[in-house]
Amino acid sequence: DRKKNSIIERCVSETGDTAITHYKVLKRNDNFDVIECILETGRTHQIRVHFAYLGHSLLSDTLYGVSSTLINRQALHAYEVEFTHPLSKKKVKYITTVPEDLNKLMENA
Repeated sequence: DRKKNSIIERCVSETGDTAITHYKVLKRNDNFDVIECILETGRTHQIRVHFAYLGHSLLSDTLYGVSSTLINRQALHAYEVEFTHPLSKKKVKYITTVPEDLNKLMENA
């Protein structure tokens, strides 16, 4: 749902649309955990909202959490995306490399 009095922020709400995020912890650290998410839905800010709601906002997410000196942006990356193409109706899948700043961060985890 949209957070009250905000045009940007979202929130978990009983009146909001269904949003389903599956996750698993890949690595634990004193400062942060490395996680993998699989989304059943694609809601605005879904991952960011769900983890902030759980009390574990994304590293350096200044909208739903706080900034960090460990990285200069949200520590979030879509490594693999798969969906049904709206025109061809075929499944398409894209896989990319993890950016260098996130690789360095995960090496220190």
